[in-house]
Amino acid sequence: MSHDTNTKTTRRLSAAVLAAGVAGLAFSGGVMTNVVPSFAQAVQVAPPAQNIGFGDVVEKVSPAVVSVRVKEAVRQTAAGPDDQASPFENLPEGHPLRRFFEFGNPNMPGAPGQRAEPRRKPREGMAQGSGFFISDDGYLVTNNHVVEGGTEYTVVMDDGTEYTAKLIGTDARTDLALLKVDAQNHKFTFVELADDSKVRVGDWVVAVGNPFGLGGSVTAGIVSARGRDIGAGPYDDFLQIDAAVNRGNSGGPAFNLEGQVIGINTAIFSPSGGNVGIAFAIPASTAKTVIQSLRDNGNVQRGWLGVQIAPVTKDIAEAIGLANEKGAIVTLPDTDTPATKAGIQTGDVITAINGETVNGPRELARKVAEYRPNTTIDVTLWRNNAAKDVKVELGNLASLDEASNAGGGSPNVPVNPSALSGYGLTLTPSDDGNGVVVTDVDPDSEAATRGVSAGDTIVAVNGASVKTQRDVEAAIKSATTSGRKAALFQLRNGEQNRFVALPISGS
Repeated sequence: MSHDTNTKTTRRLSAAVLAAGVAGLAFSGGVMTNVVPSFAQAVQVAPPAQNIGFGDVVEKVSPAVVSVRVKEAVRQTAAGPDDQASPFENLPEGHPLRRFFEFGNPNMPGAPGQRAEPRRKPREGMAQGSGFFISDDGYLVTNNHVVEGGTEYTVVMDDGTEYTAKLIGTDARTDLALLKVDAQNHKFTFVELADDSKVRVGDWVVAVGNPFGLGGSVTAGIVSARGRDIGAGPYDDFLQIDAAVNRGNSGGPAFNLEGQVIGINTAIFSPSGGNVGIAFAIPASTAKTVIQSLRDNGNVQRGWLGVQIAPVTKDIAEAIGLANEKGAIVTLPDTDTPATKAGIQTGDVITAINGETVNGPRELARKVAEYRPNTTIDVTLWRNNAAKDVKVELGNLASLDEASNAGGGSPNVPVNPSALSGYGLTLTPSDDGNGVVVTDVDPDSEAATRGVSAGDTIVAVNGASVKTQRDVEAAIKSATTSGRKAALFQLRNGEQNRFVALPISGS
C-alpha cells in the first residue's frame, strides 16, 4: 500500500472514530447532552468606516475662529535686555486662576500651574488671544482674561481681514467674555456650542486658535478627563484635553468631529510655560448659559444663598446619622443673608435643592447659581437626625461684597484649664461665654490627628451649644446613648468655622 493510500485510510479512520465519539457523548443514556464549549468574549470594537482625518472639520470651522487683539493702557515695565516680559505681570492679584497657573514662572515661585495666557507686549500695551463667532451678526466668545483691562478690541479673521469689536460683557467667575463686531451687510461664518453631556473621555478633539500670535493654528488630541476641579473657583467643571494648547490659545474653541464647540480653551498645566499635553476647557454647557446672559443683560445674574460650606466626610456623616457622605455642611451662615433669614443654621447639612440631590459643595454652588436672584427655592436640610425643608428667596450674587475678612488670632490663654477624658484635649470656658477654648492637645490623640489645635474654640457638639466642659461631656454622652460612633465638634478660630468628627471613646 502506498504512502498516500495509508494516509487516506488513516484520515478516514480518524474521522470515523471522532464521529463515533461525538455520537456517544451526545446521546449517552438516550439523553441529548450539549458538548459545544462556551468561551467569554473579549471587548471588540468595530474599526472606523474610514480613516480618521481632521481636514474636513478644519476647513469648515476655520473661518469662524479669529485672533483677538486687545489694546491695553500703557504700563511702565522694567523689561530685560531681550524685552521679554513675564506672562503674568498683567495678571491681577486675586484673579481666580492666579494661584493655579503661576507654576514655572521664575518671578513667582512655588505655585502649581499656568494659564493659556494671551501673548503680551507690555511696552506696546497689546494682548493677543483667540475667539470664535457664535452668530452670523458678529457675536463672538473669548476669555475674560484675554480682554481684561482692554480699551480697544480688534478681531482678525482667518483671511487677514480686521474688524473693530466692542465688549458686550464679561464674567470673571467662569472666565468668559462676549464681543460684538458690527459689519454692515456681512454675514459671518459661525459655529454652535455642542451638547457636552455626550462628550466622552477618549473622544477626538480639535483645538483651533492663535498660539503665540502666529494666527490660525490647529492641533488635535483626545478628551482626557471630565469634571476637573483646578481650584479656579466654585464653578470648576473643566474638560481636560491633550491637544496642544499654548499661550494665545486662550478663548479659542475645542471642536468635536462634527464641528461643534465642546469647550473653550482657558488654561494649561505647564512647569515649562509651554504645552505638555494638559489643557483645560470651559464646557459648552457652562458657556451656553453664561453667554446668553451676557448677550441679554451684559452681565450674569446668579442666585445667592449666603453660607459657608464644607464637604460631608464619612466621619461627619456617621456623627450626625446621615446614611451617606453626600451634601454640604454649613460651617457658617453669613450675616443677614437669604440663608439666615430662612433659618438655616451652622451644622445643617444641605442635601437637596428643589428635590435634586446635592452631592457636595461644588455642586451646591453650581445649582444655586443656576437660579436667578429673587427666585424662591426649596432647600432640604439634615438637622437633629431628621430631614427638614425650608424655602429660601435667593439674593443677588453680583451685589455681594467679595472682600473677605482676614479674621484669625487665638484667644487669650485661660486660667484653670481641665482635661476632656479620652480625647487628649485641655479645655477652659471662653472669655465671652460662648464655647470652650482648647488650650492644649495631646499630639498622640485622635483630636490632633484630625486637626484640632490649641486656640480652637468648641462652639457646639452634635449641634448642641456648649459653654462648659460639662456641656461637652453631656453632648458626647447623649451621642453614645443614641448609638453614635463619633461626635461632631463645631470649632471656631477667629471668624472661621469648621467641623471635626471625633470617635467616641470605647465605640
